[in-house]
Amino acid sequence: MNTQNQNGYMLLFRGNDWTKSLSPEEKQKVTDQWMAWFRRLTDQGKAIAGNPLEPEGKVVSGKNRVVSDGPFAESKEAIGGYFLLDVASFDDAVAIARECPGLPYGV
Repeated sequence: MNTQNQNGYMLLFRGNDWTKSLSPEEKQKVTDQWMAWFRRLTDQGKAIAGNPLEPEGKVVSGKNRVVSDGPFAESKEAIGGYFLLDVASFDDAVAIARECPGLPYGV
């Protein structure tokens, strides 16, 4: 992250099982587009990290540190992944978000 101007942004992506409605060929096409998008952003120095989130996990919460299933046990529109961006402005981050190949599928 750029430590000189602190202009870091995080894109969060929905993990809403959007791939279930796609054929294997369509799924591969979108995956290839997604990876090319991320590679381009990293090559340009705009994306500094990004990963999918695991579909399973545990949440530790509260004063008593209660452990429950998670991270999104009740959510149908859970966070499925993220990118960390190092760009000059919020508008730059929004412009990148608008390029997301998953948007037509509800990501």
